[in-house]
Amino acid sequence: MASQNRDPVAASVAAARKGAEPSGGAARGPVGKRLQQELMTLMMSGDKGISAFPESDNLFKWVGTIHGAAGTVYEDLRYKLSLEFPSGYPYNAPTVKFLTPCYHPNVDTQGNICLDILKDKWSALYDVRTILLSIQSLLGEPNIDSPLNTHAAELWKNPTGRSFILRAPDHPSPTFRSSFKQQEESSDLGMCPDGLRGPGRRGRR
Repeated sequence: MASQNRDPVAASVAAARKGAEPSGGAARGPVGKRLQQELMTLMMSGDKGISAFPESDNLFKWVGTIHGAAGTVYEDLRYKLSLEFPSGYPYNAPTVKFLTPCYHPNVDTQGNICLDILKDKWSALYDVRTILLSIQSLLGEPNIDSPLNTHAAELWKNPTGRSFILRAPDHPSPTFRSSFKQQEESSDLGMCPDGLRGPGRRGRR
């Protein structure tokens, strides 16, 4: 219980300095050093609406937070994500998933995200900041032509309907849960297509 009350910033700084990873000394190698640098860069970036910190003392598992961008139907909504970094990072992409249910054309019910930079378009030049900014941008600019969530893609064509579902009192609302349940039970689920656009200019260094 004590770990749940720790200040995330203080804990993250401690993790970055300690370079500790439960399975051994991997975090003290090049991957750990890279992640420590990315943590400090993200904390100093001043970007609005995105943040991420290591989970406890494990530098290879982070929890990120994204606020919906202003001017989109996700404005003022907050989503948590998990980021797991492989031993081959940054040459291999991390696994990133939504922890908070996100009703979106390019996110499925398990939290998987259809974004090319997390798949075949990944580059070692990308970092946590790039990932978070890209997902934040994706919230407001989905690819509805090749959706992962076909029901959300249909709803996206109706601005009033999608706004109602996202902003109903005590979200997720019964309508949200009904739509989510419909998606889970449907066999007409989309596949993550190749070529889904990567980060915009905001996500680049």
